[in-house]
Amino acid sequence: MDYEAKFEEAIGALKSEGRYRVFMDIARRKGAFPNARHYGDGGERDIVVWCSNDYLGMGQHPDVIAAMEEALHTNGAGAGGTRNISGTNHYHVLLEDELADLHNKEAALLFTSGYISNDATLSTIAKILPGCVVYSDELNHASMIEGVRHSGQKKLIFRHNDVEHLEELLAQSDPNVPKIIAFESVYSMDGDIAPIEAFCDLADKYNALTYLDEVHAVGLYGQRGGGVAEREGLMERVSIIEGTLGKAFGVMGGYITGSRNVIDVVRSYASGFIFTTSLSPVLAAGALASIRHLKTANHLREKHQERAARLKDLFREADLPVMESVSHIVPLWVGDPTLCKQVSDALMDEFGIYVQPINYPTVPRGTERLRFTPSPNHTDEMMADLVSALNIVWERLKITRAA
Repeated sequence: MDYEAKFEEAIGALKSEGRYRVFMDIARRKGAFPNARHYGDGGERDIVVWCSNDYLGMGQHPDVIAAMEEALHTNGAGAGGTRNISGTNHYHVLLEDELADLHNKEAALLFTSGYISNDATLSTIAKILPGCVVYSDELNHASMIEGVRHSGQKKLIFRHNDVEHLEELLAQSDPNVPKIIAFESVYSMDGDIAPIEAFCDLADKYNALTYLDEVHAVGLYGQRGGGVAEREGLMERVSIIEGTLGKAFGVMGGYITGSRNVIDVVRSYASGFIFTTSLSPVLAAGALASIRHLKTANHLREKHQERAARLKDLFREADLPVMESVSHIVPLWVGDPTLCKQVSDALMDEFGIYVQPINYPTVPRGTERLRFTPSPNHTDEMMADLVSALNIVWERLKITRAA
């Protein structure tokens, strides 16, 4: 076996399909988000970032940076171990209390990423419940899919946000087996939102737990940033709420919130938690400051929604194929992986505009797109420059304007 040849062949297959991923070498400019520096073959240049998940720019906020600097100088860089062996820092305890309060739950548990929190929690909870069946939305994140797979339990997939299909599956199942309904609130590629109340009604009717991934909603929705479930007054009806510290909160890490028993079971049984060095206290301190700030910063959420709506309107006025979205996500349809990369490259090379092409497997083949995430710091002038650049590239590449 020529191992290197096989590896090269695998990479060649991605390149031939137009979906080989290239990392963009950038350095964010402290205090100037969404401005950044790009390091490429032609040297350094200033760019505007249009695809960051730091939705509110909290990764640049003075309170967050000050909290991280204080933690660094008082606690040092790392946690020093797993949570069980010397790695539970006081910042972890404070942050978990803050997260439980944010979602009005009894307890919370930190993980090193949102991916790990989904994988570890779903695999553990489903495995603990004998004969458990997991009902999973077909567009759930890869981390949720992996968590269910690792549980070894039965999975039934329901059509995206389809309440009737979910009920059909629930009605066909043994009423005595444990059940988990797993779904997201905001789906990050299409920008649509789950019918959370209807799913909770079904959970009550069929005696199921609900597992809600709010990673693209925490900090952004609800009076205190608790997510879509808070905005709709449904947090108490959701069994487990999972979120991230790496998007709207601007730092890094993942978490779950729920009853004390649920949290204790995951803490005690999940290998993805038990055997992982805990989150740096520096990161925990930054996330703590960010959450505390956003609990009383509803003006930022309002500005964020206004900026997203404004960009959608500008795309429509320019006859650019913006996909329908009821959230802050602004997807622009391309429908071809090679074209998608060409548009992204042209925007960067010619206009200093960075937006990442979104190709399979992140989205289904034939639905390739550019995904814009305007923040409160994206100005009208930046938006005008973006639309002008897109029109030039769209015409040159002869891309359809029908989404």
